[in-house]
Amino acid sequence: MSHYLREHYEKEVAGVLVKGFGLKNRQQAPRLEKIVINVGVGEALDNAKALDAALEDITTITGQRPLITRARKSIANFKLREGRAIGVKVTLRGERMWSFFDRLINVALPRMRDFRGVSPNSFDGRGNYTLGIREQLIFPEIDYDKIDKIRGFEVTIVTSAPDDEQGRALLELLGVPFRRIE
Repeated sequence: MSHYLREHYEKEVAGVLVKGFGLKNRQQAPRLEKIVINVGVGEALDNAKALDAALEDITTITGQRPLITRARKSIANFKLREGRAIGVKVTLRGERMWSFFDRLINVALPRMRDFRGVSPNSFDGRGNYTLGIREQLIFPEIDYDKIDKIRGFEVTIVTSAPDDEQGRALLELLGVPFRRIE
C-alpha cells in the first residue's frame, strides 16, 4: 500500500508542485524527507515501566525500535536530573516513512473522535509540519487490552520545502486532511 503513495508522489504530485510554484525541474519539488515521532514520558521519573510501555507502543506503530531520549539539563522544579531517561523518539525514512505516513492519514486520523481535519497552522516556517496525537489507540496495531495508559505523542513531518506554503501544498496533495478555517 505504501508503494501507492510514493508512486502517487512521483507520478503526479511532484509534477503539480513544479507547475504550481514555477520550479525549473522535478528535483526542486518539495518532498518528504523523514518523519520523527517523539513521546515525552514524564511519569518515567516515578515509574520505570512507563518508558518500556512507550517504547513498546512506538515500536509496534512504526516497526522500528526508538531511541531513548535523556534530559539535557537538571530542572529542580520538575525533579529532573540531567541524563535521566524522559522519552523515546524514532526517525523514519524511506519505505518505513511512506508506510507510516500512509497509515497515519488513511487509517489513524479518520479513527479519531470528532475528527474534522488537522490544524493548518502547525507549520514551523520552513515547510515542516508537527502534529500532536492525543492517544496511541488510533493506530489499529495497538491492542487496547495491552496498554498501560493512554499516551500522546507528536509526529513531525520533515519536508524539503523552503517555506510553509510549499510544505502545505505537498502535504495536501499527498492527502493530509487539513481543517478548513472559517
